[in-house]
Amino acid sequence: MTAGQDAPAKPQTFRSPIAVAIWWVWIAFAVGNLIDLAVQGRDHLSVVAAFILLLVTGVVYVTAQRPRIVAGSGELRIVNPLREHRVVWAAVAGFDSTDLVRVRCEWPAGTRVIYSWAVHSSRRRQITAELRAERQSRRRGVGAGSSLGSFGTPPERPPAPTAPDAAHVVATLTALAEQAKAAAPERRAAPPVSTWYWPAFAAIIVPALAVAIAVLA
Repeated sequence: MTAGQDAPAKPQTFRSPIAVAIWWVWIAFAVGNLIDLAVQGRDHLSVVAAFILLLVTGVVYVTAQRPRIVAGSGELRIVNPLREHRVVWAAVAGFDSTDLVRVRCEWPAGTRVIYSWAVHSSRRRQITAELRAERQSRRRGVGAGSSLGSFGTPPERPPAPTAPDAAHVVATLTALAEQAKAAAPERRAAPPVSTWYWPAFAAIIVPALAVAIAVLA
């Protein structure tokens, strides 16, 4: 992404492609099984199985389909499974890449840290990459100190550094925050606005109650 002079005119969305793939794979599986239950199911067990499929669909929707970060021209919207947070760019103090993307907010009356479920960083993958780079560095050191001559095996080229997805998102969001602040330097920082997303609760609670009623009936 190239840096421009103004804040982004069109919202940019950041989310895990793996989570989106899981969502659509589950939808295909759930729809196929619901159709099969509707055609062949004639007993009480089929009703329970249908409600369980709906319950799991609600959980997958909340945890995989909903989480995202939306960077707009005036604010940053952090959509988590059950909550949404809106932060004006002037209140964004910085971003960190931990297991989750962490947004540090500051305004005249206080500070706050908001975690986003949208993009995950695999510490195991990062540690593995660091250990691999360290091993390659040691091999190069040993190769440089040996007397293999021109017929010796050249040292392996170190692998290209691989940063977690969260690190790329952090870098992009940092650039967007700088653009937005430069485009509207007079805008005052305001505290983040957080709200519960009640349809997400309903997506889990309603089928859970239906399962309980079906089992007890």
